[in-house]
Amino acid sequence: MNTATAMNTDMAVNKDWWRGAVIYQIYPRSFQDSNGDGIGDLLGIVQRLPYIASLGVDAIWISPFFTSPMRDFGYDVSDYCDVDPMFGSLADFDAVIDTAHRLGIRVMIDLVLSHTSDQHPWFVESRASRDNPKSDWYVWADPKPDGTPPTNWLSIFGGSGWQWDARREQYYLHNFLVSQPDLNFHSENVQEALLDVARFWLNRGCDGFRLDTINFYMHDAELRDNPALPKERRNANIAPSVNPYNHQEHIYDKNHPDNVKFLARLRAVMEPYGAAAVGEVGDAQRGLEIMGQYTRGDDLMQMCYAFEFLANDKPTAARFVEVMAEIEAVAADGWACWAFSNHDVVRHASRWDLPPAAQRMYATLIMALRGSVCIYQGEELGLHEADVAFDDLQDPYGIEFWPEFKGRDGCRTPMVWERDNLNGGFSRGRPWLPVSSEHLALSVGAQEDEPGALLHHYRRAIAFRHSHPALAIGAQDEMRAQGDVVYFTRTAGDQTIFCAFNISETPSDFDVPPGDWTVIGAELGSAQISADGKLHFGPWQVCFALKWQG
Repeated sequence: MNTATAMNTDMAVNKDWWRGAVIYQIYPRSFQDSNGDGIGDLLGIVQRLPYIASLGVDAIWISPFFTSPMRDFGYDVSDYCDVDPMFGSLADFDAVIDTAHRLGIRVMIDLVLSHTSDQHPWFVESRASRDNPKSDWYVWADPKPDGTPPTNWLSIFGGSGWQWDARREQYYLHNFLVSQPDLNFHSENVQEALLDVARFWLNRGCDGFRLDTINFYMHDAELRDNPALPKERRNANIAPSVNPYNHQEHIYDKNHPDNVKFLARLRAVMEPYGAAAVGEVGDAQRGLEIMGQYTRGDDLMQMCYAFEFLANDKPTAARFVEVMAEIEAVAADGWACWAFSNHDVVRHASRWDLPPAAQRMYATLIMALRGSVCIYQGEELGLHEADVAFDDLQDPYGIEFWPEFKGRDGCRTPMVWERDNLNGGFSRGRPWLPVSSEHLALSVGAQEDEPGALLHHYRRAIAFRHSHPALAIGAQDEMRAQGDVVYFTRTAGDQTIFCAFNISETPSDFDVPPGDWTVIGAELGSAQISADGKLHFGPWQVCFALKWQG
């Protein structure tokens, strides 16, 4: 057992560490460049881990750094068990593990199991003939009699989900880019190979996984067409509205009921290591339901997140209540992982057009919800979506649908560490995406010297969550709304915390439920309760109040 594994074993004594955890997402290309080539790397992460530790988070999630032709920036893997040279080496990954563990931070990595690159040796062999040992490792199908694709399934990145291959005279399935063929999870050999990938990283000291597109793993073996989705049920939570992917109900190309059997096998592999996983559920109609299915009980995934709060529309008080009611109806026994931003969506400061006070309120609110939390690099600085010119675009998704949809590069521009530096302290060379000049004033260095900065508010909100078990792991009662105010209680043991949030720029009066409440959270701007039990909320203000049972 190497040093990293030994340290991992020590940290894994608490196998429920993930419950209520705060996870910091790192997009490695854009976090910190250590060698001046303009691309972030693993040693850059090592350099900045003390900063991450200062936030008080429990774990980091690192987006893919595996060997890849980078058509989709690492989400097209050509070797699951090595590091792409642009990010460093396996020794550099070990340094990430060792440094993070010394700082008390667990390390989760992004496993992309639903598909590989077309340059992966598995696919190179699979496409060579119809009778080689890996011929069934991908989803191959004969054309219809007229030569058209076997089903009407679509790709998220536009067009048919099927690509003709002249070598086999068959189509292969790709839910994403043509260069990202889908693995065939109906093959026992494929499942075993992917479980071996998980074991490889767990044995190197990894503490768990973020599972990309977890509900895409398995397809309908009968290759039935998806039905049309009525226009009134369409939404753009998963794909932009200009994408015809929204015109189908995706019941046969993903969300297969047998997927849970593979997830149970993966959980069994992870369990001896005390590792945890958070799955990305990509489904615009059934996301919360699937999240509930995949996290129910103690033999599947620990956490999943859906896209309800990654959507374009700014959530109102009524919308928060609606989502929480649906959670209670379809996922009460599961465990959510909440996020407002990530590497695939417009940053929520821009998406919801939030003033600084609103950013503080949302940061506080997410730390009060039952579940775990993911925050995305730069979110704690209040970064807005960067404006990336078409000539600077790297994302194939944005290039395909420009200008109606500008892709994901605007949320992937480099992290800003220094104000008085053209590249924000990210790199000595030319960054792979331009650093936004508007971001420089919000850099870590600039905010560290400003006591009232958003960065410090995130630190306080995370610390507040960790210091109150009711917020971290407690039960949550029914969320309710009164006008623009949402409110609920969190309870653990004899501790009950009343939580209320004015999701509005308009002041609001509110009657506090009866009880012997003591206001807490002054460091987060918590409103005071008057002698007659009333709250007078300012714009975007919050209130926390504590009472003890018995």
